[in-house]
Amino acid sequence: MINRWLLPLAWVYGIAVRLRNKLFDAGVLRSQSFDIPVIAVGNITVGGSGKTPHVEYLLRLLSGSRRVAVLSRGYKRKSKGYRLAGLTTTMPEIGDEPYQMSRKFANVYVAVDADRCNGIRRLTSDEATKDVSVVVLDDAFQHRYVKPGLNILLIDSQRPITRDALLPAGRLREPQEGKSRADLVVVTKCPKSFGNADFDSIAAELALDSRQQLFFSALEYDSLQAIYTDRKLPLSELSPETHILVFTGIASPRQLISELREHSQNVTTMLFPDHHQFSASDIERLNAMFASLPEPRIVVTTEKDSARLVGMEGLSDNVRRNIYRLPIRIRFLRDGEEAFNRQIQSFINK
Repeated sequence: MINRWLLPLAWVYGIAVRLRNKLFDAGVLRSQSFDIPVIAVGNITVGGSGKTPHVEYLLRLLSGSRRVAVLSRGYKRKSKGYRLAGLTTTMPEIGDEPYQMSRKFANVYVAVDADRCNGIRRLTSDEATKDVSVVVLDDAFQHRYVKPGLNILLIDSQRPITRDALLPAGRLREPQEGKSRADLVVVTKCPKSFGNADFDSIAAELALDSRQQLFFSALEYDSLQAIYTDRKLPLSELSPETHILVFTGIASPRQLISELREHSQNVTTMLFPDHHQFSASDIERLNAMFASLPEPRIVVTTEKDSARLVGMEGLSDNVRRNIYRLPIRIRFLRDGEEAFNRQIQSFINK
């Protein structure tokens, strides 16, 4: 939905963003290159386009043979400056998404710094991390002070940039022509119902340059994993009568809810804004809502939300025994995985 009454403000915002981009293009504002492969992953829209699962895909692809670092700004963290995640690092120090990745990838350096140039310099020069050989920048498409060697742009299939408007009328951070900076474009969150006509329609709308490669991806859900125990619960083992309480603060929960409704007739939601910091009253509401549901019942949240929930006090024993996170991965469609991997490896080898 586009707020048309805000379009005059969007026009003013667009002038400012276009001026900034022209200053970078002209070299008035300087972009810094580095003597190490730097891959930027980002989007043009505000909100969830699948950045974290795509970054994690790159980490799985690269970390087996190389020392990889992921650098994020650490949105909503409580610290300042450069921080390197360690065994004792807490979620408030680095933010929920970096914390999630630091716990999933023990052999990957995870760091945060709003100044990405400084973050890369620290990663490549500090004694603890100077053996890094690849840096992946999370949510850095607009951070033009770094000139990445490879720019990956993610576009939500459910809200293509060609049908959106600039902030504050829509969700675009910059005009859609900003897509020209991308080397690889991935249309994400493609639903199961997508057919060839849908793929071709989006490709025609985007009208990418010949040097740019277009890919399509979908989300895949793993087994539910209990937050406080080692128990796993495959989605296929859910009963249609199971009452599922979805407790989440992410930008786009629609696909998660749709997936769960394929396995249960009884899905209740408690939804919050993206990166919401859960409060004591939120936990009280969760306890009360869960207690009101008939058996069998479970709570389902996301990996990102679970990073913020684990340290919370006040969860009832019932909730602690029955709360699960639902991990996600991405899958490339139309036989795109091999071609995508080849592009990444070719860039690094160069």
